[in-house]
Amino acid sequence: MKTTAYAAHDAHSDLVPYTFEYRDLRDNDVAFEVLYCGVCHSDLHTVRNDWGNAVYPVVPGHEIVGRVIEVGSSVNNHAVGDIVAVGCIVDSCQHCDQCEKDQEQYCREGFTPTYGAPDRIDGKITQGGYAKHLVSREEFVLKMPEGLDIAKAAPLLCAGITTYSPLRTFGVTKGSRVAVIGLGGLGHMAVKIASAMGAHVTMISRTPDKAKDADELGANAFLLSSDEEAMAKAANGFDVIIDTVPVDHDINPYLPLLDIDGTLALVGQIGPIGQPTTVPLIFGRRRVAGSLIGGIAETQEMLDFCAEHNVLPDVEMISIDQINEAYDRLDRSDVRYRFVIDMASLEGPAA
Repeated sequence: MKTTAYAAHDAHSDLVPYTFEYRDLRDNDVAFEVLYCGVCHSDLHTVRNDWGNAVYPVVPGHEIVGRVIEVGSSVNNHAVGDIVAVGCIVDSCQHCDQCEKDQEQYCREGFTPTYGAPDRIDGKITQGGYAKHLVSREEFVLKMPEGLDIAKAAPLLCAGITTYSPLRTFGVTKGSRVAVIGLGGLGHMAVKIASAMGAHVTMISRTPDKAKDADELGANAFLLSSDEEAMAKAANGFDVIIDTVPVDHDINPYLPLLDIDGTLALVGQIGPIGQPTTVPLIFGRRRVAGSLIGGIAETQEMLDFCAEHNVLPDVEMISIDQINEAYDRLDRSDVRYRFVIDMASLEGPAA
């Protein structure tokens, strides 16, 4: 199946139109027309080879919603015409202890990312959702629940599950005290999801200009981290803190905010975070943890939860020919809070 896309051919050039050929469908494959694709900061990092592992040409995009156009002979869970979704993972070993626990993101053999990695069978590099079509193994194709606005839902496949998973893992429920550090693509989803779970949600920011947005997103309170007196009064005040800051930063000021047995979950920064002190950890049995997206079952659970509670990201719709401008704006944090590409703007061959 031939399809068209936008791809990066090196770390320094704009994304440009690109045509490539998908594999013939395997028995357990689902092919779909991409309708909407979210733009994640990870896309920008990959295109610019910030992590040193980019394989060019690369078609980014791992927040994907589409309509099924063909299925393999053994596919049972999806049919032509279904509205489906694919997130950050398109394959895993399926037999290790983590895969058997529906934790494919921690596959012992390493999961296969939606783009930029070798396919487990033929070795061809996977390509993502900035394309007219996508082919994925059935087990990694999700069902879009009725009632969820598919034009806005795509970022749930990354930003949504990245924040939902630690909230669920660390026991957030009605009455839990949750704080969210950083109000961007991840942070605004953490506020919305935690609020829908019934938690009392506090937005933490270094500057007061985010207070109005936090309130509109559903936060119950706002804490200015540059206000030492306010931070001292907030000590022991939270059961879970979701840290979405995507750059190197000092986590020490936030550790005393946790109550005994509280958890600070890092979901933004990949790399150094300064030098944490162990004093508040030891004297409060507090912990610092990391969390990576979620497994397929949990991602489906998240989609169903968001449909039930009408939780959707705040998005700005763009056409595919605006993607390079969107990257420039993303670099400046000039988006509230996620770009979504309307893939109808990409002309391409019929499947």
